[in-house]
Amino acid sequence: MNEKKMIDIAKEVLENAYAPYSKYRVGAVVKTSSGKLYTGCNIENMSFGLTVCAERVAIFKAVSDGEKSITKVVIVSDGDSTPIPCGACLQVMSEFSDENLEIIVSSRDSKLEKFRLIDLLPRPFKLCKEG
Repeated sequence: MNEKKMIDIAKEVLENAYAPYSKYRVGAVVKTSSGKLYTGCNIENMSFGLTVCAERVAIFKAVSDGEKSITKVVIVSDGDSTPIPCGACLQVMSEFSDENLEIIVSSRDSKLEKFRLIDLLPRPFKLCKEG
């Protein structure tokens, strides 16, 4: 599936975002190694620490469906700023991909930027293994 189609899907799911506090709606699509697509939108909570980002919702849906390898992430916001994933989302991405995971982001003005996971999270948390 091409990135234009994934961006269109992310824009559609963005409409389902629950963002009454920040008014910053985000939609995400993750592609897995099996080729399946999973969507997510941000879901806020009055207790803001309980808010979940769109990309984590999409990843968690994929994992709950048995997928363990993500090959591409598309994130779209309806705001003016580029929706760079937060540290928590980047760490979750690192759990289910390699450092070359492609991350494509776009904002309302349709400015498109592409990153690799290592560009945004150069030193992910990893358990040290002895021996």
